[in-house]
Amino acid sequence: MRLTSKGRYAVMAMADLALHGGVDRAVPLQEVARRQEISLSYLEQLFAKMRRAGLVAGVRGPGGGYRLSRDASLVTVAEIIDAVNEPIKATRCDAASTKSCIGRTGRCIAHGLWQEMGDRIQLFLASVSLADILEQRFDGAARVAAE
Repeated sequence: MRLTSKGRYAVMAMADLALHGGVDRAVPLQEVARRQEISLSYLEQLFAKMRRAGLVAGVRGPGGGYRLSRDASLVTVAEIIDAVNEPIKATRCDAASTKSCIGRTGRCIAHGLWQEMGDRIQLFLASVSLADILEQRFDGAARVAAE
């Protein structure tokens, strides 16, 4: 399991937007692209998806760009990743299939473990807002456990 560049770049760009504009000021995507070192055309594709998901609003004309549709404290990382169609799954199998991730009937022996891990990652990402990212507010449990 891995977070792809699509999900990673979407979160980075939304955090940049929250920092430099928020709900009050539109930020041109060219500025976000320059600061985050992400291709402008790639950002345009991501922001089109996030606009359709209701996370951002486009502002036309001079001083135009994108702004958040709601306060940064109300936008979660899980929503952003979901908006760009980048589900984070720890299992390789399709939930609707009767075949396992290794092609056999039934689930693999560790399926429950991977499913639970994916569920916990999803819960964590749903608990982290853009405001949390800007303030670096994380509970730190993973760092403490690793030490």
